[in-house]
Amino acid sequence: MLLRDYVYRAIRQSILNCDLQPGQEVREQTLAQKHRVSRSPVRDALLRLEQEHLVTVLPRQGYLINPVTIPDTDDLYGLRLLLEPACAAAAALRDEDAVRTLDRFRRTTGLADRYETYADYNSDFHNALAELSGNARTAAIMRDALEQLTRLQRLSPDRFDWLRVQPFVEMHDAIIDAVQAHDPEAAFGRAASHVKAGATAMLEDMAASKAAWRIAGRADARPMATGPNGAGPDGAGSGTTGLVATGSVARGPDGTGSDAADTIALWQTGALTKAGSGSLTC
Repeated sequence: MLLRDYVYRAIRQSILNCDLQPGQEVREQTLAQKHRVSRSPVRDALLRLEQEHLVTVLPRQGYLINPVTIPDTDDLYGLRLLLEPACAAAAALRDEDAVRTLDRFRRTTGLADRYETYADYNSDFHNALAELSGNARTAAIMRDALEQLTRLQRLSPDRFDWLRVQPFVEMHDAIIDAVQAHDPEAAFGRAASHVKAGATAMLEDMAASKAAWRIAGRADARPMATGPNGAGPDGAGSGTTGLVATGSVARGPDGTGSDAADTIALWQTGALTKAGSGSLTC
């Protein structure tokens, strides 16, 4: 591995693990001393990380580790909503030996004991599902999005609540069932519902405790991207999900807000107000 790649990966991992905290200012010289290298590979690494929206260059001052924001989280879940259901559907078309590799994620022993155990299991499941799609580029994009979302969870591991997390593990089982039944339509729908539920739970938690999540919200607002006429990727109005500015789930045509076919938009403000009970999900 080239030195510049080693330094890039080391600094990036420090950001994702929150060893370098959101909102923290860092300097090339300090990082160079820490990693026992010159400033040149550190500068190259930080410029690459700026392109990934993990740092911001502060002219003549150094670099800022970017805060976690509600709009960024919305974007990451929006990306997952575009890709993960398609990965699940593609995985369902694989042969029997391939889909049986997901059996290892049916276990729940030990997941309730430690946040780290659950976090590793959760990331491994979603990465395995993406890789099973057979599309290496999509899997790489998914891996990056999942790593950045894991950064959110690592900001406050003491908020881990197994009772709130357990339903998401059960959703994993439902996705696995559909993939192993070679039912791409069911796999797509279950994966989409899972991502939507995760987005709602995560954003409720972020809104409930901005200090704990180190959120820097913004005043401007725009809806999460949808398909034509507000529809989802399939054009049927089933695309996006999340919270509105009040922190409550938007109501669908039936008035319940619970129909999986509803298009539910997340308005990206820094002023969500509904308090959640505090947990880390998927």
